[in-house]
Amino acid sequence: MDIDMDHLERVISGIAEKVEYADLRAGTSSSGSIILKDGNVQEVKSGEAAGFRIRVLKNGSWGFAFTDEPEELEGMALHALKMAESLRGDVEVGSLQPQNDKTTVKSSRAPSDVPADEKRELVFEAHHAASVDGVVSTTVSYVDMESSTVFLNSEGSCIEMNDSKVALFLNAVASDGTSIQFGHGSCGGTGGFEILEREDIEEFGRRAGEKAVRLLSADSPPSGRFHVITDPELTGVFIHEALGHAAEADRILQGDSILEGKLGERIASESVTIVDDPTIEGFGSYSYDAEGVEASRTVLVEDGTLRSLLNSRETAFKLGLEPSGNARSAIGDQPIVRMSNTFLEPGDLSFDELVEDIRDGIYLRGSRGGQVDTGKGIFQFNAAESFRIRNGEICEPLRDVSLSGNVLETLMNVDGVGSDFKLGIGFCGKSGQSVPVGDGGPHVRILNAMVGGT
Repeated sequence: MDIDMDHLERVISGIAEKVEYADLRAGTSSSGSIILKDGNVQEVKSGEAAGFRIRVLKNGSWGFAFTDEPEELEGMALHALKMAESLRGDVEVGSLQPQNDKTTVKSSRAPSDVPADEKRELVFEAHHAASVDGVVSTTVSYVDMESSTVFLNSEGSCIEMNDSKVALFLNAVASDGTSIQFGHGSCGGTGGFEILEREDIEEFGRRAGEKAVRLLSADSPPSGRFHVITDPELTGVFIHEALGHAAEADRILQGDSILEGKLGERIASESVTIVDDPTIEGFGSYSYDAEGVEASRTVLVEDGTLRSLLNSRETAFKLGLEPSGNARSAIGDQPIVRMSNTFLEPGDLSFDELVEDIRDGIYLRGSRGGQVDTGKGIFQFNAAESFRIRNGEICEPLRDVSLSGNVLETLMNVDGVGSDFKLGIGFCGKSGQSVPVGDGGPHVRILNAMVGGT
């Protein structure tokens, strides 16, 4: 479906004089997915969609309407206006300079141009590579997304964006007849099919399968406080879940964040710098957010001090801050504060230097999920795989290891940051919405961390 720009401009102009602020997003998208279960194609999907969302601010309240039919836009604008007029609120968004821009994600092979058989070959290659001796089941999921979006607002902004993302996810299950263990892998990013073509899929699949098998003979973990090292994947999950969500300004305003009132205060060791950046190459990358605010690098924690928060226009005005370009949503959803690519910046220590001073500790790799209470500042994460560290050496494997504790105490106990770096991919859920994100960092050493069995 082609988007009629003249029509969109007439709609936004017609409603602008009746409200304090209005914006409109229109978009078309195509997507494809393949799910392979134990070598059998379980699902193949492709689809196209179009949507039009208009949002108005009147009487300090939002009115919101969505349609997939462009001829209904004028009526939807009036519906949104009536919704806002029926309420009384305290929302303000301040003012921003209008943006007029066109952006396109770099891609040498658009997913829609890649034959279906080629995508299937990739999925089967991952399955075969993961099916090492001991693996009894695999699930491989391929997904791609392409979209064209237009944003207009009553301030005069007009932004056209083209985006493309691809991803491959793999789960391998190993069993020895009495127990089962899992190996997981993911790869992809913002761009075209060439991102996956650059991956060594055979190594990607084999690594997940061998991890699952290795865990079958691993020991149960000790419990107590240990010096630990987290790999880039677990570092990223911790930063995203424990610090990133707490830095979302809507949680601050709801009184549901351990970071409330701590701007300018030291909350971590001086070796900790945490950044959210949608402008780098990652799965959570974009050029403008869902409110037309240009994407930018936000340093949340600098040398241990809390410097910034993640904001929408609404939360920024309430807190006296600048919008950070972190209002995100699908076309049909209300924009809310979300992360993009969130990571711990690398330091200058090699992996060997991080390990060599640990007499008795644990090396934690990967993540099998967990939970965080952002208001109380406590967390628990389950590592996918772990190893005992003895006298500066990586030793016997461990399984079902959990890392838990207080977020700020743990950040204060970071005493070594590696020089390596890796950014993972995934989807983040919040308020019933899901967006693609990246998270990562280097290997990190944490003193006196609480470790136990899951």
